[in-house]
Formats: sequence, structure tokens, C-alpha cells
Amino acid sequence: MLRTNFKNKVLQGKNKLIKQKPDITLKPPSGWPGKGGRMDDIDDHIQQETALPNSMAVVFFPGIQEDDNLQSMVVGTVMRKIKSRTWKKQRYFKLQDDCMTIWYKSKKAGNAHSTFSVSDVEAIREGHQSEVLLSIADEFPANRCFTLVFRGRRANLDLVADSADEAQSWIRGLKKLIENLENMGEREKLDQWIGDWFKKADKNNDGRMNFKEVQDLLKMMNVDMNEHHAHRLFTKADESQSGSLKDDEFVLFYKMLTQRDDVMRVFQEYSSDAQKLSQSDLEVFLREEQLEGDDVEPLAKQLIERYEPSDTAKLLKAMTFDGFLMYLGSAEGSIFNPQRRGIFQDMSQPLCHYFISSSHNTYLMEDQLRGQSSVEGYIRALNRGCRCVEVDCWDGANGEPIVYHGHTFTSKILFKDVVNAVGNYAFKVSEYPVILSIENHCNVEQQRVMAQHLKRILGDKLLKSTLDGRAAVGLPSPEDLKGKILVKAKKIGNLEESFNGVMEDSLSGEVSDEEDAADIEEDNLHRESRLSKELSDCVVYCKSVHFSSFKHSRIHSKFYEVASFTESKARKHLREAGESTFVHHNSRQLTRVYPTGFRTDSSNFNPQEMWNAGCQIVALNFQTAGEGMDLNDGLFSQNGRCGYVLKPSFMREPEKRFNPETPQRRDGYQPVVLTVQVISGQQLPKVNIKEDSIVDPLVRVEIHGVPLDQAKQETRYIENNGFNPVWYDMLRFTIHSPELAMVRIVVEDYDKTSKNDFVGQYTLPLSCMQQGYRHIHLLSKDGTSIPPASLFVHIRISELE
Repeated sequence: MLRTNFKNKVLQGKNKLIKQKPDITLKPPSGWPGKGGRMDDIDDHIQQETALPNSMAVVFFPGIQEDDNLQSMVVGTVMRKIKSRTWKKQRYFKLQDDCMTIWYKSKKAGNAHSTFSVSDVEAIREGHQSEVLLSIADEFPANRCFTLVFRGRRANLDLVADSADEAQSWIRGLKKLIENLENMGEREKLDQWIGDWFKKADKNNDGRMNFKEVQDLLKMMNVDMNEHHAHRLFTKADESQSGSLKDDEFVLFYKMLTQRDDVMRVFQEYSSDAQKLSQSDLEVFLREEQLEGDDVEPLAKQLIERYEPSDTAKLLKAMTFDGFLMYLGSAEGSIFNPQRRGIFQDMSQPLCHYFISSSHNTYLMEDQLRGQSSVEGYIRALNRGCRCVEVDCWDGANGEPIVYHGHTFTSKILFKDVVNAVGNYAFKVSEYPVILSIENHCNVEQQRVMAQHLKRILGDKLLKSTLDGRAAVGLPSPEDLKGKILVKAKKIGNLEESFNGVMEDSLSGEVSDEEDAADIEEDNLHRESRLSKELSDCVVYCKSVHFSSFKHSRIHSKFYEVASFTESKARKHLREAGESTFVHHNSRQLTRVYPTGFRTDSSNFNPQEMWNAGCQIVALNFQTAGEGMDLNDGLFSQNGRCGYVLKPSFMREPEKRFNPETPQRRDGYQPVVLTVQVISGQQLPKVNIKEDSIVDPLVRVEIHGVPLDQAKQETRYIENNGFNPVWYDMLRFTIHSPELAMVRIVVEDYDKTSKNDFVGQYTLPLSCMQQGYRHIHLLSKDGTSIPPASLFVHIRISELE
């Protein structure tokens, strides 16, 4: 297998490379520190062992010969691909020898075939767990059906095997492959990436590459190299002098091409002998450069044990360059602080003290005029950590309420199917409460059906009364409400009255709290209708109310009442009442803000403005990629991705009176200076499918926060090199409310005649940034990873003098 060859050959190729002077020399800026010299004289024992971890010299999937499921997948299986009740076609599916690619074709389609990578599969759902498979449930039993869910916006693949055993064979085999991928180290992923490029460039599949194929490959890999220089590297790698490169020779060529002189300089600056980092050298680096604290001895030991590939170096309590590179490329060496990955915040405060990951028009997969409605929208949002989903309910046929974007051409789905999806997926990725934000347009009879479905399907997950069974005096916490689903909707009377038994059977009044469809006068849209007592009883801590004014709210509002605003109405209130008033209001009760109806393309507003005002439920179109969702994903990437982030203390305490317009007036004001040195980029993806198109990358760092902090700065663009561009450009920002600041790092392909093309991005809270030398592992427009694309940066955060 080619993959086996790569695992065995990379070791030899890298060892040969260490003994040579690299041909690619990067010139640092004048005055850049470094002790000079290379690793030519490194200890022989270490030199033989530092190529890659020993585990790299094994086949891509160890034990494939003994795994019956994988063997069956390699042989191949005929399964039905299902697109609808009427579109069911047989396809031959087969796992390729690389154990990474699934190949499938139609017997009738001649040579036409399709492939997808196992790394693109986000989840496998067994049985009738998609609308498509539910539609043919009467034809094919659940034990023969499964769904492959892909990352990003690619449509699901619904499959039916000929038997339950065949379905299980593929399900178990795919799960094992995905698990193996998730457990891969950075170097293994890189090796896999090299092998994939080799296969793409080896047009005639002879396991060798001539110089023309290598030139084509370089363009495919986003590097425009001088032909003479490329030929020199090719000749040096062609040790067999055959005029073409075997796989091990190609690995040597690749290693020469990707020599990390930027990292080597840092390594040599801290190495006592310019050959290796002793444990004390590493401790100095961790303390002085990475700012990991004073007591770094235990950490240095852990890093050597975890990332150093050489057993000899480990015995010497030292780290070689390869170990250093592996550490910097790991999660611990990334820009995001691993200590902020898990749940680290206090989860016992009232709900209104948290930002809550929230979705708007959750049922939509595309735009809100003609897009498809699907329960898949709920599943995907919940699997991204969303904790508040929207359900637009309308009267349906046969007494069954339906969900869709009213008065549009969007397709319709059953309310009970939505409730089923929410019940099944609410707590897969987070155990903290989910809020069902119901826009109720149904008559009383269908409202009763809605209540029946909620109670029957959700059972004990549905919160039906206050937690202690008595009248509450404040909102409970996410911790109190673990595993519970709350309904946000209109309610008859007050929460207190429900304990006195004085409520009527139904109530005339507004049943929807939608403000507008396109910022039309809200009074034209609110309608008189009757509210069913059964549905009203499902509402406990989230009663939807019409908002009159902040003054009225301060005097009359109950803690469990929730107001909803379009983004434009929220801005109007901000202008008229002032930010501090809005912040104060949100310290006591929940507020929901959602995109204006004018956004018919389901685009998003920037949520930062509403977070600055303390709004908790800032609802975005999760189906629409871009800046808004980058910020949302970034904010909620911390605290275990649980969907709840505790607001800063000055936004939780009413007496603080924080005003985002004047952050310098608050108690404890301490601005900071963020310095980002953008050093280099690695293997940036192409944005243009034309083979001769090469990226001209630039990096933009954006600060999103209070108005005084909003800023962006860019590096120079590097012409014709998306493979290993080098900048060493310094960007500097003063940040007045660091607790609210989000940092978005964007890579674009510079174009002087038109708008720059997006290449990749990474967004995180300033409070989650690690300092020192760090790698930023870039994400696609959809927020999915695009390995091995990364940036190498140096970060400093210091108090403003």
C-alpha cells in the first residue's frame, strides 16, 4: 500500500534531510535574534531517531488485515443511495487502499464515479434518522438504513444496505476509521496529506513522478517556484538518478520544500548548543516566551515526554527540533488556551447572566424565501452547541401543526418531527438547557396538539413547572436546568397565578411575539387570537412579552418575561435609551435579538453590538457562513462548547451601570495592548480551481468589541506563494474592554482589481488567547478545519502604560 510506503519512507527521507543544508533560506528582518548555526552536528543517536515518532512507521490503519468490517469495505458493497421516496439508485461503494477515501459508481453510468474522504464525515446516524429515510420507512427496515452527515454545507448521504449485517459492517468500519483519524497526531495528519498530494500528482499511477508532474504538483499545492530552483531540488531528491521520484524520494523533496527556518530560528535562540533544547532551555522558553508561569518544570517534562520522538533525547531530558516543531503544532502550542476548552466558568448563576448560543429560523437550510425547511437544521444547530432554537408554527393539514417561514415558498415540515429531533439531539454535545423559542400562528385546536406533542415526545425533559414546585423569585441557573427543555412563548396570566389556580381556559390576545417580517409597523402584524391553556402551561421561565419601554420594564416586568427585538428595533432602543440602560435591563431578564426581515438572503448582522449591550439570546442564521457565525462560533468555542458563556461581572451587577460607549468610566478599567507578529503561513488552500492560479496571501487581524475597540489591520500581501509565505509583520491594537473583545484572524487572496477572495479564518475571545509563539489552525468559511493550513504568529498582551 502506498500509505505503508510513506510511513516507512518518511523516516529515512527526513534523516537524510537533516544532514543537508536547506535550499530554501528565509531572511529574517534585521535585528531578529538567533544564535546562528544549524543542526548538522547533532548527536548521532538523536539524529537517527528524530525524523518522526516511531508510531509513524506503521501502516495507516494498523490491524486492517484482522478487521472483517474494513476488509468487507475494501472488497466493496452494492447499496441503494436514496434522495427521495421516488429516487432510489443502486451504487457500488468501496473503501480505497488508502483507508481514507470512499469510492462509488453506478453500473449504468459508464466510467462516472464519485469519491469522498472519511475525514469529511462528521457523524453516522443509524436507522431512519433523516427526513429522506423516514419517507421510505415503510419500504426498508431501520436496521438496513444509515445516514452519513458531512462537515460544512454538503448534503447528507442516505444509504440502504441489502441486509442489516452489511449496514452494520459499514457503520462499524466507518466509525473505526473516523476514530482513528481523530486520534492521529499532527505529524500523522501531515504525512497523510503528503500522500494525498502524491496520488493527485501521479497522473499515470505508476508510483513515480517526473519533473513535469512535480511542476504541476507545486502549482496544485499553491507554490509558484522558479523552474531552475525546483529542478535543483528535484535532482537532489532523485537519489536513484532515474529522472523521476519514488515515494520516499518525493518525501525528501517535500521536506526540503517545507523546511521551517522560522521555527528553527526560535529553536536556536533558546538552545544552549544550537542542536537541542535541554530541559532547562525549554523551561526558559516556556517561562520567558510562552509566559506559562514561573513553575514550568513539570510542564517542560510533560512536553518532552509527549512530543519528543527520540527515545535517546528523552533519556537526556532534551527536546530536538522535531519535538519542538510537534509541540508548536499541537493543541498546547496553538493560539487557543487548552484550559479554556473545558467548562471552567461558574454555571450556577441566573440564566440572564449568560450569553446563550441561539439560532434564528432554525428549520431553514438556505434563504428564507424559497429555502428548504428541514429537521436537519435543528440537528446541525444543536450539534454546534446551539441552546436556543426557533420554531415557526402554523396550522397544517389533518390537524397537524407545521413549521415553515410563513407567507413564503419555503417547504414545510411537521411540528412533531421537529420536537422529535430536538428531543433526540438536545443534549448530545451539551447537558445544559435548551430553549424552544416558539412563534405561534396556530389556532387553539392545533395549539393543543402542539402541547400534546411536547409532553408526549419530550416527557421528563420538558420543564412543566418551577423547579421546586413553588412560586419562584428569580431565574434558575444552567446548572439547575441541566437536561431540561424550556418553552419560550406567550403565557396566560403570570407564573404566580398558576399556583393559585385562577387561570382561564384560554385567553384572547397576541399569540406571537414576532416584531415584524420586514420592519413594517409591528401593530399591523400582531393579531388577536386565542391562546390554549395546554400550550400556555408548557411555558414556565420564558414568557414572551411585548416590550413597552425600559422604564415600564424596570417597574412592572417579571424576571421570567422575555422581550424580542429585531436588530433594527434593538439599535433604536440603544440610541434612544442608551447602552447602559440596555445593559442594566439585561442584568435582570432575558432579551432575544434576531435578524431583520429585510435579510431575505438569510444573512447575519454582527452579533457583537448586541453582546456589548448584554443581550443573551442573539439569534443568528446558523445556515449562513460568514463574519456573524465566525464570531458566534468563536465566542462559544470556550467553556466546553456548552452554549453558555458567563457575561463579565460588570454586566451582571445592576449597580455597575456599564456603558459600552464609555468603557473607561467603569470601575476596574484596565486597557491592554495586543501585539500580533504574523510570521509565516503553511499550506494555505487554493481559492481558485484553475491549476495555474496561485494565492497572493495577506493576513487581516480584526478586533470586535465595544465601539472604541473596533479595529482591523493587515499585513503586506505575498505574491504567488500560498505554500510557505513569510511576513514577519507586526500589528498592534489598544483594547479598552478586553473582557468583551473577540479577535478574528482572516487570510485573503489579494486582488488589486476586485474583491479579495477568502482563504481561511480563525476567531476566538481575547481572553482565550495564549501568548508567545503559536500556530493558528485555520478554518474554512463554514467553520470546519482545513488541515494542514496554519499561520505561525507571536502574541503579546500587556497592560497599557
